[in-house]
This record gives sequence, C-alpha cells and structure tokens, in this order.
Amino acid sequence: MTQNLQTQVHPFPPIYDASSRILILGSFPSVKSRETQFYYGHARNRFWKTVAAVLHTETPQKIGEKKEFLLNNHIALWDACASCTIQGSADAAIRDVVPNDITQILRTAEIRAIFCNGKTAYTLFQKYILPKQDLQNRTPPYFALPSTSPANAGCGEAQLLAAWSCIADYV
Repeated sequence: MTQNLQTQVHPFPPIYDASSRILILGSFPSVKSRETQFYYGHARNRFWKTVAAVLHTETPQKIGEKKEFLLNNHIALWDACASCTIQGSADAAIRDVVPNDITQILRTAEIRAIFCNGKTAYTLFQKYILPKQDLQNRTPPYFALPSTSPANAGCGEAQLLAAWSCIADYV
C-alpha cells in the first residue's frame, strides 16, 4: 500500500480577510478539489450546500461565487495540512504531515471560533497546528463538526445541518 502513497503539496491559498470571524479547517484537498483548484470540489461534497443552508443563502456554484460567499459571511477557509503523503483522497491515508501555519489568519482577523470539518481535520489541528501556534495567549474555541465528505455517508443532510448550525452563532 505504501508504494501508492504520494507526497502532495497544498495547491491553493487560504481564503480570509480582516472581517473573517470563523475559520473552517479541512484536512487536505481531495483529488477532485486539487483538479478544480478549489476547496470542496467534489460534486457530492456537502460543504457548500450545508454552510449556505445554515446561513440561509443560495449555494454558490462557481469559484468566484464561493470566495465571495465566504468573505461576505465572515468565513476563513483553509486546511490543516500544507503537505502530506496521501493515497487518493482518503483521510485515513494521510501521513508525513507538514501543518499549515494559521498564525497570519489569526493576526489578520478576529477569529471567534475554529471549526474542523471532520474528525481527521480536528485530530490534525490538535496534533500539529495547536501546539505550534503563536497565539499570544488567545486561543479561540475550536470544535469538531461532522465531515461534509461523501465518504461520511452515515451522516445525513439533516444531521449535518443540525451540527453545522452552530457556526451561525460566531459569524
């Protein structure tokens, strides 16, 4: 199995500005997201649909609309891994993690909370990012939310919406 693993470097920058109030962290872009050069690019990933429903807005479709949607709703978006060894899109295959440094986001914006999209993102955040951040005694609360990935088929749309609704309290 290890011969099929490939080292991948995160292919696109974080989305944020000074008005961002929450940071949503994924683990690492899927193969489809790497192909489309933007977050949650798989047609069956429920991220865009779920966040739009929570915020009572239309689901953005194109990359420009998605960036505008995030910034207009005070959402910063990035992933936990700057690079890793991975096979395909499987979070379970992530190895040799080099974490992203979220310090610049936290210095630029008043992030009120960090939400991790799935258990793997949460684990990566706790293990690799949290201990290395220069947060100057300011660690926003952080939470694990159910993954919006199509691989998380056990979590229905109603469950996702209920769990993700907490982000509205912070934006």
